[in-house]
Amino acid sequence: MNIQLYVGNLSGLTTQNDLSNLFSQAGDVIEAKLMIDKKSGESKGYAFVTMSAQSEADRAVNMFNRYVLEECKLVVHMAKLRVQRGLKDPPYTP
Repeated sequence: MNIQLYVGNLSGLTTQNDLSNLFSQAGDVIEAKLMIDKKSGESKGYAFVTMSAQSEADRAVNMFNRYVLEECKLVVHMAKLRVQRGLKDPPYTP
């Protein structure tokens, strides 16, 4: 069961590869997806990291919430499904 984490307060210098490498310390990273502004091409300052198991996701939250990366204190928590946030359609999952 894949578990998605929200990772906020990212530096504009942080890459998807940086996130994948960091979170792999907590377990198996399925995907690290950095959110990019379509117009500017710059980071929006947040990402979603998908871990392969709940125990790994819990470990990642404990390890990296408030972790300082590139002089920014990360905010890490379990991502909420779109329906839980009040939106009608759940996110697309391939």
